[in-house]
Amino acid sequence: MTMFRHHPTRGRRTAGLLAAALATLSAGLTAVAPAHPARADTATLGELAEAKGRYFGSATDNPELPDTRYTQILGSEFSQITVGNTMKWQYTEPSRGRFDYTAAEEIVDLAESNGQSVRGHTLVWHNQLPSWVDDVPAGELLGVMRDHITHEVDHFKGRLIHWDVVNEAFEEDGSRRQSVFQQKIGDSYIAEAFKAARAADPDVKLYYNDYNIEGIGPKSDAVYEMVKSFKAQGIPIDGVGMQAHLIAGQVPASLQENIRRFADLGVDVALTELDIRMTLPRTAAKDAQQATDYGAVVEACLAVSRCVGITVWDYTDKYSWVPSVFPGQGAALPWDEDFAKKPAYHAIAAALNGGSPAPGGNCTATYRVTSQWQGGFTAEITVGNDHTAPITGWTVTWTLSSGQSISHMWNGNLTVNGQDVTVRDVGYNGTLGGNGSTTFGFQGEGVADTPADVTCTPGRPSGTSA
Repeated sequence: MTMFRHHPTRGRRTAGLLAAALATLSAGLTAVAPAHPARADTATLGELAEAKGRYFGSATDNPELPDTRYTQILGSEFSQITVGNTMKWQYTEPSRGRFDYTAAEEIVDLAESNGQSVRGHTLVWHNQLPSWVDDVPAGELLGVMRDHITHEVDHFKGRLIHWDVVNEAFEEDGSRRQSVFQQKIGDSYIAEAFKAARAADPDVKLYYNDYNIEGIGPKSDAVYEMVKSFKAQGIPIDGVGMQAHLIAGQVPASLQENIRRFADLGVDVALTELDIRMTLPRTAAKDAQQATDYGAVVEACLAVSRCVGITVWDYTDKYSWVPSVFPGQGAALPWDEDFAKKPAYHAIAAALNGGSPAPGGNCTATYRVTSQWQGGFTAEITVGNDHTAPITGWTVTWTLSSGQSISHMWNGNLTVNGQDVTVRDVGYNGTLGGNGSTTFGFQGEGVADTPADVTCTPGRPSGTSA
């Protein structure tokens, strides 16, 4: 789906529980403290993608922009921005002939100030239409559609790299969606929309965009045949946008093959709205699967030269549309709702870096508090290998907060120097295959928190052994 919904952060509950009670309940607790990645990479996702001749971007929406922590990452990590909502018809032409680009301009201006390219989204869609469009007589709607496209494309002429000209025009079985445009104009409306957009801007790349066309099937076949027909007729189409709203563990096996068959028609392909949702709550295993899936999607794009870039549908779970539309599902993005990088982030970076670790190594550590009580807590750290080559040995370090100490450790060799903690593998858990992971944990004294300096280093220091 292309709906972009603002979703507030959901609060976490903490409770003071007696240690005896927690010993019984901790196995069932699922509240997760913010996950902190193992390393501070020197290259951003945008930079890594640019080195491969692609972009890596994020969608955004106006309600998020006052969040300064959010906009700092948005402006520094990505090379491309998609206007998630406010280029749609309900915002840009709320009443017939009255155009308003104020909200969209705010995002375009921000992107330009950060040196980021912009995708326009979207000119013609059956959703988020002002009510007056439904009331336009059939004999007038083609002209109204052309006027809308002409006005908006001309307004942003020279400032965008792509336009999603028509969005979601097909049903799952490959038939045409019975939108107001399909009903009142007929099959020709998509081609007419592309012609109008090209007339208004001869340089911007024109895309057809849809969901559930990532794998080969009836819907993607129908889009394929339409694009093939457009190319044969000379209809101006430059690219296909595969939204890629995916589910963890269900990335289509035919994704790369499908990207390639569209590219072979002579059009570019972009992954335009990528997120990979899971059934909540998050667990280390689900994070690992999601990371594997994000890496696979990036690798599929990189394998086809005409796959020009990837956009995540916003980058943080704090502002994901998923929980409001798919109850019980979420955690779909590479950053969590506290702006901590998840294993998915490191998998993306590794894939963009050609399967090698991004600068800083190829080892990640994710820290979470699993239970807490008055005066103590337990925590689990997941150590991950975020690329395809195995690693042998790992070392995780962090700093205990004032008043904290460790009373018991499992699955790790512990060294403490003051408040500085070093944990090394214990041999049997030191070798991690491609995208593999292991866990260790401890019981701590003091007030539970999540350290900001958790780091992981692959290999074993000289002179040491498991």
